[in-house]
Amino acid sequence: MCGIVGYVGSDNAGSFLVDGLRRLEYRGYDSAGVAIFGGTSFSVTRSVGRIDALASQLGTVPPTGTLGLGHTRWATHGPATVENAHPHLGGDGEVVLVHNGVIENFQVLKDELIAKGYHFASATDSEVIAHLVAEGLKNTPETPDQPNIRYLTAVQWAISRLRGTYGLAIAFRDHPNFMIAARFGSPLVIGVGKGEYFVASDASPLVGRTDRIVYLADHQIAVLTPEGFSVLHRDQGKVRVDIRPLETESGESSLEGFDHYMLKEIYEQPEALRNAMRGRLDDENATAVFGGLNLTPQQLRTVERIILTGCGTSWHSALVGEYLIEDLARIPVNVEYASELRYRNPPIENNTLVFGITQSGETADTLAALRETKRKGHRALAVCNVVGSSIAQAADGGVYLHAGPEIGVASTKAFTSQCCVLAMLALYFGRLRHLSFESGKSIIEDLRQLPNAVQQALTCNEQVRDVAKKYQNASTVLYLGRQYNFPTALEGALKLKEISYIHAEGYPAAEMKHGPIALVDDETPSVFIIPRGTTYDKVMSNMEEVKARGGPVIALASEDDPQVQAVADDVIAVPQVAEFLQPIVNVVPLQLLSYHIALLRGCDVDKPRNLAKSVTVE
Repeated sequence: MCGIVGYVGSDNAGSFLVDGLRRLEYRGYDSAGVAIFGGTSFSVTRSVGRIDALASQLGTVPPTGTLGLGHTRWATHGPATVENAHPHLGGDGEVVLVHNGVIENFQVLKDELIAKGYHFASATDSEVIAHLVAEGLKNTPETPDQPNIRYLTAVQWAISRLRGTYGLAIAFRDHPNFMIAARFGSPLVIGVGKGEYFVASDASPLVGRTDRIVYLADHQIAVLTPEGFSVLHRDQGKVRVDIRPLETESGESSLEGFDHYMLKEIYEQPEALRNAMRGRLDDENATAVFGGLNLTPQQLRTVERIILTGCGTSWHSALVGEYLIEDLARIPVNVEYASELRYRNPPIENNTLVFGITQSGETADTLAALRETKRKGHRALAVCNVVGSSIAQAADGGVYLHAGPEIGVASTKAFTSQCCVLAMLALYFGRLRHLSFESGKSIIEDLRQLPNAVQQALTCNEQVRDVAKKYQNASTVLYLGRQYNFPTALEGALKLKEISYIHAEGYPAAEMKHGPIALVDDETPSVFIIPRGTTYDKVMSNMEEVKARGGPVIALASEDDPQVQAVADDVIAVPQVAEFLQPIVNVVPLQLLSYHIALLRGCDVDKPRNLAKSVTVE
């Protein structure tokens, strides 16, 4: 959940560290800090709050040095205080490190280190690692002809004692121009420059600094100096790594004239959908094509059940995927919370295919669920957005979204891109089975019109802003839909909760009668998702029931629907599309509604309280 950066080279480290932390702030923003080596010691600056507070504390002329570490924190152990902010020092200040992850046995190690005389200045689990490395140095003899070996050995000993996850960048007071990065369960990227090297939690801080990167894998340690770098594996020793091109462009991570990343990403959805479909629709065979599943059509024909697993918004897209695959491919589908699947140990039949769905590719629970199913011998595939992520590396194959960077903490374009990819997978599986050529051709035509429909849905922005003004002070909002639009209701409610802090719940519209209707009063608006479709009349009856009890009704309806207009207090028109694509179009006004309500309530849209973008802890 935290973001880390590091630099070793000939340039001034300070500017990269602060700029890099700004780009990683979506990963956590409780506190931040930097450590810069000034020739004889580290200058450590920490602050509570956002990166702006750290930059202000550093002043216009930050400490200079050619080696440095930085960190932005999402609190796990200990509150957001200066003492708990990173970087942390070990021993008498000889070790400085930043850490992303959770050390599960930190208390046992801390007690052991306290008994040896180490003093702790924070409540974090991360400080334990710093002191543990210092203890490793104390017990490792000097090697004058190969001074790097002593420091590497100390780090290897320290991380062998850890139980949990870590992404680490470590530097040493008495061994300048030298840095070690280590990874297990938390992402780390190495940027390869000319006479300089970078460390970061993801590639975004490296854009504009280098165009070559290395994704560290679990149990790998990178040794970095201005002269070069090497990578070692815990069990294999020194290993060769692929240096990949950094393809992200700087504009993709900037606001480009929008007030917030969330709004920018809402408006990027038509293009994101085009990118998700590009090269994947096969008109000649009326199907979809995927190059990364690593399964032959013959193998896929034997699949008898599919499990879709994810967390949060990705779980909602998995629910859409359940409807899609069962409708179009007639394959039974189970949707599981990844956090439950990893521990629930359900019976999984042979010929079951498991998909882990995640924007970041780093979601700890989804990664663990995929690894557990792989351990049991099942095929585990991924639907994710970030190339080279942990889940992309761990899965047997998968599909990238190609949605571009998603910076806003509340997911928008990743949800619609995930639903789009799942629709194409459903088409592909269906064409391997019973789905006719004509049906496949019709689905492809519907998919091709999807970006234009989403573009049209975005024209409701001004109207949605007016609706938001009416309901900004609501304390509870209900979201109701049926079939494909039930997951849409869940996603709309989640968006409102995430960024406006209003209590919201999503339900299948018919379930309202079984309890939630008790919440209905003249202060509790209900959002009905009611485009024309197979359950239109049923949802219309549910909407009448809410109106009969004095509840305000906001309706997302097809254009020119007088029946809905006669009942609802506010109607937001959405383009009519095929039912299996309705979640992708209908979620857009709900994203905008959450955005405008949050703005009107003075909330931080891009960085809502207590949240972070990439959930790399349990």
